[in-house]
Amino acid sequence: MKEENEMQNGLPENAFRPLKPGEKYQPLMSPDKQYPEVTLWSVLWGIAMAILFSAAAAYLGLRVGQVFEAAIPIAIIAVGVSGAAKRKNALGENVIIQSIGACSGVIVAGAIFTLPALYILQDKYPEMTVNFMQMFISSLLGGVLGILFLIPFRKYFVSEKHGEYPFPEATASTQVLISGEKGGSQAKPLLMAGLIGGLYDFIVATFGWWNENFTTRVCGWGEMLADKAKVVLKINTGAAVLGLGYIVGLKYAAIICAGSLAVWLIIVPGIGLIWGDQVLNAWNPALTTAVSDMTPEAIFSEYAKSIGIGGIAMAGVIGIIRSWGIIKSAVGLAAKEMGGKKDSQEVSRTQKDLSMKIIAFGSLLTLILISLFFYLDVMQGNLLHTVVAIILVAGISFLFTTVAANAIAIVGSNPVSGMTLMTLILASVVMVAVGLKGATGMVASLIMGGVVCTALSMAGGFITDLKIGYWLGSTPAKQQTWKFLGTLVSAATVGGVIMILNKTYGFSSGALAAPQANAMAAVIDPLMNGVAAPWLLYGIGAALALVLTYFKVPALAFALGMFIPLELNLPLIVGGAINWYVTTRSKDESINTARGEKGTLLASGFIAGGALMGVISTLMRFCEINLMQEAWLENPMSQVAALVAYALLITYLIKASMNLPKNN
Repeated sequence: MKEENEMQNGLPENAFRPLKPGEKYQPLMSPDKQYPEVTLWSVLWGIAMAILFSAAAAYLGLRVGQVFEAAIPIAIIAVGVSGAAKRKNALGENVIIQSIGACSGVIVAGAIFTLPALYILQDKYPEMTVNFMQMFISSLLGGVLGILFLIPFRKYFVSEKHGEYPFPEATASTQVLISGEKGGSQAKPLLMAGLIGGLYDFIVATFGWWNENFTTRVCGWGEMLADKAKVVLKINTGAAVLGLGYIVGLKYAAIICAGSLAVWLIIVPGIGLIWGDQVLNAWNPALTTAVSDMTPEAIFSEYAKSIGIGGIAMAGVIGIIRSWGIIKSAVGLAAKEMGGKKDSQEVSRTQKDLSMKIIAFGSLLTLILISLFFYLDVMQGNLLHTVVAIILVAGISFLFTTVAANAIAIVGSNPVSGMTLMTLILASVVMVAVGLKGATGMVASLIMGGVVCTALSMAGGFITDLKIGYWLGSTPAKQQTWKFLGTLVSAATVGGVIMILNKTYGFSSGALAAPQANAMAAVIDPLMNGVAAPWLLYGIGAALALVLTYFKVPALAFALGMFIPLELNLPLIVGGAINWYVTTRSKDESINTARGEKGTLLASGFIAGGALMGVISTLMRFCEINLMQEAWLENPMSQVAALVAYALLITYLIKASMNLPKNN
């Protein structure tokens, strides 16, 4: 039974559950053996993936406003090229290809969320200067800082918390990588689910045979509720998000959805009820619409979302306090190593990190380089401004590193835009207080935001790579070492793409969507001109996080629900409920376990197929191949069709998960 399960799922039976006292996790690649990992093949393919996906993700993210996650498509390509070349024992190599290549997605997110705002504001403030080195250095040093700050927390997140966090994206990538090594019973269900999930999402994104979302606006009373009571519910009917919910599980999905429903059913309608006839524009002078005339979505975007940001920020503070013991032990180990003392206990290959001496000196050197960059380029030789800036960047990056890793571990989504927005606001307020205003202040704050955004994006993305390596049995130190190369390649590629796009289209022309960068520019401009930040809303979110923590409710998961759009949260509860259902139908616990593992495999296929076909669909949009049936999507029946298709998809996932081989 056990052997069959391991062949079916590819991972040991205890891969996804907490370990019993005295129990150990044995990865696929034995800690006692050496495997090909860092080879010319894996490094060259990793660099190629980093260049290709950095250019594609930056191009598409800025051109059409859609950022795709690169890790899973890279894992699929790694398996494909290794299989085509008939390489033996390629699992370790494929992990390195995925790890180096995945730098693309995280560096792109860090760069395009902030740095294009420099070009956007340049039209209004011609004295602002923007150049390639600013973008390259801020992305590179931010990425390096994220790697170094995360490494001391690796054991805590991937090993000590074994089975406690779902790691949805790492789970999907791991299943893809195993499929190339195991084949047979492992590859077939993953491939089938990938085809079904990918085709399903491709039809929605490319042809629009049914609507992507089902909303309560589908009928007259739903429209009335949205207009009058400011109440609207939405659910994304995609396969990839459903698979994500299955892997997240019912516990965390329920907490995330509780946060989302609190915003959309209580806070948004409450704001509409209390301040209906007022124009609340103290935090955004451009607003001229009374709250009663705003849509629920606009109320969420302008006000309620900030409460979620405050909750995420406070969850970060709480996380640091709770992780203080880990931080102390990491610092103590660094001090011991730098003093010439080494731990006499032999560390297994699969638990070897870069030495704390390298991490400590590397972090110090990186901060010195950032300080020099700020002093010579950004702050124009002002020492006070440089010192304040580096303290802010180092403090916020370190504070939110655990938040980014925690968010990825729980829900597979990094709230980096919210944390960066908070960084920009703090940076702007502090820099104005020390006398840095106007165009120079905006450049400074945006570059600081770019460094922090890239560091946090890297921290969240890298914990996924390290979890994949932990499950499969890679050497962490090798992943960590070669991650720096991927960061260098990706930072150079992204900086070049941003410059080329600006010269080709211009960020202020409207031809480039750049939604996050436009939002950052809109926030920073008034702040540098004396407009107050929404501290009251942040404070409400922070207070809520404290109350939740007191009652032992995971504050970060709840706050993520408040920040991430509702339509992406409700599918989590559907997927989590399916997980609960298929793992509780039998009185035989071993059958429930086998069904749960097969469901995880199928859900991973949904995510992988959806991610890959999403890239293709976005490329078609960029090439102006528009096959979307826009008129049909305006018809409420397209949403009814979405529910029917969604029900069929759910039925397939349940039936296929519960259908085990006869010997089970």
